[in-house]
Amino acid sequence: MAVRLGSKTLPLPILQGGMGVGVSLDRLAGAVAAHGGMGTISTAACGFLEPDYEKNPREANLRALDRQVRRARGLARGAGLVAVNAMAATAQYADSVRTALRAGVDAVVSGAGLPLRLPALAAEVPESGAALAPIVSSGRAAALICKAWDRSFGRIPDFVVLEGPLAGGHLGFSPEEARKAQAGQPVPLRTLLREVLDALTPYREKYGRDIPVFAAGGVEDGAQMARLMAEGAAGAQFATRFIATEECDASQGYKEILLQAKSEDAVIVKSPVGMPGRALHSPLVRRVEEGTQPGPENCIGCLTPCKKLESPYCISRALIAAWRGDWENGLFFCGANVGQVNALSTVEHEMKQIMTEWRAAQ
Repeated sequence: MAVRLGSKTLPLPILQGGMGVGVSLDRLAGAVAAHGGMGTISTAACGFLEPDYEKNPREANLRALDRQVRRARGLARGAGLVAVNAMAATAQYADSVRTALRAGVDAVVSGAGLPLRLPALAAEVPESGAALAPIVSSGRAAALICKAWDRSFGRIPDFVVLEGPLAGGHLGFSPEEARKAQAGQPVPLRTLLREVLDALTPYREKYGRDIPVFAAGGVEDGAQMARLMAEGAAGAQFATRFIATEECDASQGYKEILLQAKSEDAVIVKSPVGMPGRALHSPLVRRVEEGTQPGPENCIGCLTPCKKLESPYCISRALIAAWRGDWENGLFFCGANVGQVNALSTVEHEMKQIMTEWRAAQ
């Protein structure tokens, strides 16, 4: 059942997906790790609660990230693993990775763009030994990343997270593919899994070791995780179901909005990151669709590709508003199965439930 990830060992085949801004910080990540899974802190604007965030957002983010990683590892008590999710599209990408590694994080998971320089950043903190993993949505992306890491750094990913088109947040698919999935015609996750496994085969053979693949995006329960593992996955990543837990770092207002949501409330949105995303159809999203949403008043420069003068809204401020439970102004990212989350739970209950469902499906 345990999965080897580079020099690390994950007791249970469960990853908690990184959710920003502020939804998965040290409390949630530490709780998941304490119960044998991999808890993940999102580095996106993770210092927004720091008193000097508005004046010094970069310093606030790095200070908070260092503290959050150390706290999460303390909560984990050496049971599972603590990871960070670092978006390649963020302006603080490199500094966030370095900070997390120096704080002792067990793994760095990176998506929202191709993390082609992640091994170089890890090499700057050689004492870390953290596992490195890209998030991909296709075999083509997996092959491209492996080829680049192999040629430039003489290494391959320690594991891979495959996110299908039913995932929450930013999606590695075209808007057309995302809308098709939203309409009930997604590319089957098992098909994408086979493509990724095939793409990784030459690199597994060259380096003489496995590259575990964790399936994500619309994985409903432990039974589906078992079916995907029978197809070659090492395990699965869950995100939305962990929002409705007592340990989740989001506000109670955020949790209540997610608990009341139905699956049909999730829509595909255009993100300032330049990728489609899945979120609740909030008043902010409606205003963007209607062209009545006022543009950003100021910019803290959080995203590399963001064109603040052309963007319909500031994604950091919209996600912070969501964290506070501000329905009118928040961007509430969620997975396609958000309607199945309808009761407040605990991380311990969710972890046990997933594993119970997994065992029953064997």
